[in-house]
Amino acid sequence: MSVWDTVIGQSIVPLLQRTAADAASMLDGGSAGAMTHAWLFTGPPGSGRSVAAWAFAAALQCPNAGCGQCAECTEVRAGTHPDVAALTTQGLNIRISQVRELVPRAALKPAKGRWQIVIVEDADRLGEDAADALLLSVEEPPERTVWMLCAPTAEDIVPTIRSRCRVVQLRTPPYADIATYLTTSEGVDAEVAAFAARAAQGHIGRARALATDADARARREEVLRLPFALDDLRQCLDAAASLVDTAKADAERHCDTLDAREVEELKKALGAGTTGRKPRHLDAAVKDLEREQKLRRTRVQRDSIDRALVDVLALYRDVLVVQMGVGAELVNDEMRPSLDRLARSSSPETTLRRMEAIVAAREALLANAAPLLTLESMALTLREG
Repeated sequence: MSVWDTVIGQSIVPLLQRTAADAASMLDGGSAGAMTHAWLFTGPPGSGRSVAAWAFAAALQCPNAGCGQCAECTEVRAGTHPDVAALTTQGLNIRISQVRELVPRAALKPAKGRWQIVIVEDADRLGEDAADALLLSVEEPPERTVWMLCAPTAEDIVPTIRSRCRVVQLRTPPYADIATYLTTSEGVDAEVAAFAARAAQGHIGRARALATDADARARREEVLRLPFALDDLRQCLDAAASLVDTAKADAERHCDTLDAREVEELKKALGAGTTGRKPRHLDAAVKDLEREQKLRRTRVQRDSIDRALVDVLALYRDVLVVQMGVGAELVNDEMRPSLDRLARSSSPETTLRRMEAIVAAREALLANAAPLLTLESMALTLREG
């Protein structure tokens, strides 16, 4: 299977394939063609920005432009290639210390492969100091160093870095392409795959979770009951609390075991328990790690809430489609009778106000508003219309 098979529903693949061929020609003394030293992969959440970047990285290292079978492709896809480094964050921001650790790596000559490649996932989370630390390396990289940044939009990257990158814009993958991927690569039943692709609204990771995880489907069903259970103040407050509690449970499920393992590995790396004495700086190192873990937990919780709000927003979008009679495909087609009832009980203007309330809640949470208060306010607006 080619490395490009994981890049789903994207028309930019042929361009990247040609660029990989240009890069190989450049190393042999030919024209550079479309090859350049800095790339910015953009696209909506779930479109596969980082997947495309990793596929391109494998194709650049591969002697056959991304065959998927050779040692280079295998190592890049496994994250073990010595000349492909990645900067990711599970916290709210990429710290300057993380960038400073990576920049010297980018200055090295390739040890094994054709290029020294650095991939920065979630580059939109670069703080101002971190972006400044990255700028010089992106601006004047060594001859065989390639930077690949990933962000939702080009505007999410500071202009000084953005202007030095070639932008590759991804789209939301068509539902049919996602469904085909789920059936052929994940072995998912065709009907379940079609539902998951539609319910995920083109988000590949979300579609995979809905197709393969019964708990994920159950949590989504619970979230979609919210608009039908806002008859009084008590129900509004309960609905908001339920969303927050579910998000906290998601964070615990994702983080608890990981946190404990990371603390244990840190202590072992510092020599705790081997000499009978506490290593110097152990407490400070553990405290720093716990601070990062707290940020990661906050991000997971926020992402869980945002995912729920996107699902509710899609439900009201379906209601509006029914009310307007435009005949567009419904995201929640399996809920058609409930959607019809909600559409008859309100006007299109009311539905739009409700959708605006959800968008406002998402923006408030992005600005670090208190989740429970924000969701309570949103639920009351949904009830009042």
